[in-house]
Amino acid sequence: MAVDYAVIVVYLAGMLAMGWWGMRRAKSKSEFLVAGRRLGPAMYSGTMAAIVLGGASTIGGVGLGYQYGLSGAWMVFTIGLGLLALSVFFSARIARLKVYTVSEMLDLRYGGRAGIISGVVMWAYTLMLAVTSTIAYATIFDVLFDVNRTVAIVLGGTIVVAYSTLGGMWSITLTDMVQFVVKTIGLLLLLLPIAVVKAGGFSEMKAQLPTEYFDPLGIGGETIFTYVLIYTFGMLIGQDIWQRVFTARSDTTARWGGTVAGTYCLVYAIAGAVIGTAAKVMYPDLASADSAFATIVKDELPVGVRGLVLAAALAAVMSTSSGALIACATVANNDIWSRLRGVVGAGGAGDEPHDEVKGNRVFILIMGIAVILIAIALNDVVEALTVAYNLLVGGLLVPIIGGLLWRRGTAAGALSAVCVGGVAVVGLMWHYGILANQPIYYGLLASLAVYVVVSLATPPTDAAVLAAWRERLAGNPARPPSEDGTLAPDHPSPSGV
Repeated sequence: MAVDYAVIVVYLAGMLAMGWWGMRRAKSKSEFLVAGRRLGPAMYSGTMAAIVLGGASTIGGVGLGYQYGLSGAWMVFTIGLGLLALSVFFSARIARLKVYTVSEMLDLRYGGRAGIISGVVMWAYTLMLAVTSTIAYATIFDVLFDVNRTVAIVLGGTIVVAYSTLGGMWSITLTDMVQFVVKTIGLLLLLLPIAVVKAGGFSEMKAQLPTEYFDPLGIGGETIFTYVLIYTFGMLIGQDIWQRVFTARSDTTARWGGTVAGTYCLVYAIAGAVIGTAAKVMYPDLASADSAFATIVKDELPVGVRGLVLAAALAAVMSTSSGALIACATVANNDIWSRLRGVVGAGGAGDEPHDEVKGNRVFILIMGIAVILIAIALNDVVEALTVAYNLLVGGLLVPIIGGLLWRRGTAAGALSAVCVGGVAVVGLMWHYGILANQPIYYGLLASLAVYVVVSLATPPTDAAVLAAWRERLAGNPARPPSEDGTLAPDHPSPSGV
């Protein structure tokens, strides 16, 4: 394993070096949180694909292939469909808003009264997403170094927290591009063909496995529908995804770059399911489907290649973890703490100038430490991720999509939808069980009903607020003062990465 270890060590050292480089680049709030809104199509596509394809999509996707065959691709496939829908229908408008968080968008649309509650829900979602990604380090480092779970989580989590804290979105963007390349080579170009060949080819796989393993709908229609509700809709509204949209140099970059990334996700989904199906032929009696990835890598790949593929899995986990971490810290600082700070400082204390880059860097460090500690204490990754997505979709999908599509939606309707949808989802998970399908079904219906009824029963949103909203959607925001006190340009510099 010496060569494999060397590959991994070089990879991890490279991640830290990218963090150091990003620290020198991130000199303003815009640079630190959204990479100066200057990413071109290539970097935007690569980083967007990296953020959505994490440990669940890689290790979990192979595990679903092991358990259900080709239909195990549906979980990751619905993620790709969500990214395509976001890119084609919404990303251009989102990019033109020139905001930093989803809650800021809600404030603009509804008149400044919907943000803090939605911020708390979004913070809980991004926190749990970061925790579940961090837990996945245990699986990979156990295969690599045979270390215990706590040491693995601390080791992987510390590296991600370090480069994220140093350079913010610039560091994460650079590391995600490396991770995208490593995942493409390791999973698609190496592990996929090797697994199929080792299993005897598709003809042998069909001969060895039941026919339902090759049924595209074998996983079940209800499961597929639930994946669409949770993951496809979740891609439309997650802060971790929107924050990447904010990095696009233009709305055209956001639309077409995201479309390329979404298409890549569809290919990645099928590849993971095929690898899992091949693993079922080679190892029909594994105790856990999620161990299929680690088993096939450890036993079937040659030295050096094994290290690269494990680095690819590590890249998948790190990209999602770092993206969720900066999203969590951005929401905590900009949507929650800054509002509380404003209330406390109403008499003057809250108006003192402060270093926004330093403040966001501190919040990433604090949130990162919290994520590592929670990951050590938590055992069930699937349940934690389900809670996160149920809260996100049940509480925020309706007011966000409603705000983008329905002019009659009001702040009272949005707040009611967030509260009722969130409470309904939590209550139904307690009643039916966390992994049941009913909480997201009924929670969404309750949120939609309340949003429509309360919006129609309350006065329409102020005409001036809607006019300002339309101006922002059109890409003509009022010019806010920049961090040095001068007027910022209406549009970002055409020069970009």
